[in-house]
Amino acid sequence: MINIFTIPADVVFGQLMIGMINGSFYALLSLGIAIIFGLLNIINFVHGAQYMLGAFVAWWLLNQFGLGYGWSLVIAPLVVGLFAIVIERLLLSRLSGIDHIYGLLLTLGLALVIEGVLRSKYGVSGLPYGTPAALAGGVDLGFMYLPLYRAWVVGISLVVCLATWLLIEKTRIGAYLRAATENPATVETFGINVPLLLTLAYGFGVALAALGGVLAAPIYSVSPAMGTDLIITVFAVVVIGGMGSILGSILTGFAVGIVEGLTRAVYPEASSTVVFLLMAVVLLVKPAGLFGKASGASPVVATEDELAAPVRLGRRGQAAVIVASALVLGAAPFFFYPMFVMQVLCAGLFAASFILLFGYGGMLSFGHAAFFGIGSYITAHAAKAWNVGPELAVLAGLGAATVLGVAFAALSIRRQGIYFAMITLALAQLVYFICLQAPFTGGEDGIRAVPRGHLLGVLDLQNEMSLYAFVAAVVASGMLLIFRVVSSPFGHVLRAIRDNEPRAASLGYRTTHYKFIVFVVAAALAGLAGSLKALVFQFASLADVHWLTSVDVVLMALIGGFGSIWGAVAGAVALTSLHTFVAHLGAWVTVIHGLVFVACVMLLRGGVVGMVANLRRRIGALRGVPLSTASEAA
Repeated sequence: MINIFTIPADVVFGQLMIGMINGSFYALLSLGIAIIFGLLNIINFVHGAQYMLGAFVAWWLLNQFGLGYGWSLVIAPLVVGLFAIVIERLLLSRLSGIDHIYGLLLTLGLALVIEGVLRSKYGVSGLPYGTPAALAGGVDLGFMYLPLYRAWVVGISLVVCLATWLLIEKTRIGAYLRAATENPATVETFGINVPLLLTLAYGFGVALAALGGVLAAPIYSVSPAMGTDLIITVFAVVVIGGMGSILGSILTGFAVGIVEGLTRAVYPEASSTVVFLLMAVVLLVKPAGLFGKASGASPVVATEDELAAPVRLGRRGQAAVIVASALVLGAAPFFFYPMFVMQVLCAGLFAASFILLFGYGGMLSFGHAAFFGIGSYITAHAAKAWNVGPELAVLAGLGAATVLGVAFAALSIRRQGIYFAMITLALAQLVYFICLQAPFTGGEDGIRAVPRGHLLGVLDLQNEMSLYAFVAAVVASGMLLIFRVVSSPFGHVLRAIRDNEPRAASLGYRTTHYKFIVFVVAAALAGLAGSLKALVFQFASLADVHWLTSVDVVLMALIGGFGSIWGAVAGAVALTSLHTFVAHLGAWVTVIHGLVFVACVMLLRGGVVGMVANLRRRIGALRGVPLSTASEAA
C-alpha cells in the first residue's frame, strides 16, 4: 500500500502544477463546449480538432510570417473562430429544426477530415514551438521550482474563464443569448438578429478552444493528434460538471486537473482513469452532473423518413428473404475471399446491435466499442491462456460483454439523448484505459496467435470453410434474434418509447425496464461480434476498444440507415470495402471517413435503405398507392 506521507513534497507540488496546467486546458475547452451546447444545442465534436488548429495556426504564423507568440494569442483564435463561423453558416445552420444527433455526427466527420488532412501533410510526429523569451525560466519557491510559462498558462486561463462567465451571465449580450435560446421569436421582435447572434456565439466558443491550442503549443509539441484523446477527457469533464453549465465547466475543469495531478503523484497507473471513475461516481449521485439541471434532455429521435423504417413483409416475403439470405451466405465464400466475407459478417452483426439500440431504442451509444472489444479480449484470452474450445471462448466473451452492458446500463439509461451519448463515450474510455493497463490484455501488443481450436472437439476451425460455416451460423442466429426482438410486442413497445417516452410511461409501461433490457441485449450482441472477430483474425488489440471503433459502427449504421437491420449489412459491406481498398492511402482514409460522415448527414440521412424505402413509396404513389401504405406493399 502506498504511503502518501512518504512522497517528497516537491513531487506532490510538481504534479499539482501539472494538474493545474491540464485543468486550464480542460476548463477552456469544456467552457467552449458548454457555450456551444447551451446556446446552440450542438455537441461540438470537432472541438478537439479546433484546439489543434489553434496550435497549428500559431506554428504557421511563427514559421511562415515570423509572427511570435504574442501575435498568435490574438490572431489564432480569430482565424479559427472565423473558420468555425463559415462552417456554422455553410453546414450546421442547415441542420436547424432536425434532430441534434446530426449536428454531433456532422462535427465528428469534420474532426476526422481536419485531422486526416494535417496528418497526411505533417505526419504524426510533433512540431516544436519554443517558449516565448519573456516567459522563459522560472522561480525557485523553496518547496518547488515554478516555470514562468506554466504559471502564465494557469493565470491567463483563469482570467479568460472568469471573463467569459461574466460576459454570459452578467451582461446584456449574455442575457440576449440566453433569451435567444429559449424564445428566439420574442427576441427578434426587439430587432435582434438571432441567427447572427448564435453564429457569433459558436465562433466565440471555438475561439476559446483555439486559444487553448496556442497556450499548449510551447508545452506540448504541435501535432495533428493533440486534440483527439484530449477531447474525450473534456467530454467527461463536461458530463461531470453538467452539460451546458458555464460555471460547472470552469470549476470542474480545474478540479479534475488537480485530482488527476495528485493521483499521478500517489498512484500514476490510475491517473488516466481517475476522471472517468470520478464521472461514474458523480452520475450515481447526480445523473445531471454537479451543476447540471435536473430536467432531462429530449430524446434522440429522428423522423420516420430519416430512420428509414424497415419495409414490412408478409409471410411469403419473410420466407423469401430468409431463403435469399441463406443462398447468399452459402455462395459468398466461393465468389469472395472468405476472410473478407467473415469480416463483413462480424461488422454487420456489430452494426445491427447498434441499430437495435439506437434505431429502435432511441439510445445513441458512443461506447459500443467497449462491448465489442471486451468480447474480443475475453475470447482471445480464454482460447489462448485457458485453452478452452472455441464455443466456450465465444460464450466467455459473450458473457463478459453482457456483464459490462449491465454495468453501463445501470449508469447511463437514466439520461437521454446527447447526455446518454457522452456518458457511454466516457465509460467506454474508462474500459479502454483498463484494457491498456490490465496484465492479461498484453497492453499495446494485444493478444496474438489466438488458437481457433476444434468446435465441439470435432470441427477444425483452422480450415477456412469450417470457420466460415461457424461464423455464418452464429451471425445468422444473432440477426434472427434481432429480427425477432423488433417484430415482437417488446419491439413495438420499444419503438413507442423511442418516439414518445412520457406517453409510453403514462400508458403503464416501465420504460426504464425496456431500455435496460434492449441495452444489455445490444451489448451482448456487440460482444458476440467481437468474440467472432478474435477467432477469425486470431488477435485482440486496443483498436477493438478504442473510441474510433465506436465511430466506425455509427458510420456503418449511418450509411445503411439507422432504422433498418438491413442497413447494418449495407453499411458493413460499404465500410469494410472502404477499409480494404483504400487502406494504402494512409491518413487519407481518415479524411474519407470524415467526408462520408458529412455527405451522409447532409444528403443521405436515411441511409441506403432509407433511400430505397423512399423510392418505393414514391413509385407506389405514382401507381396510385397512398404514401402511408406504399412501404408496406408487397
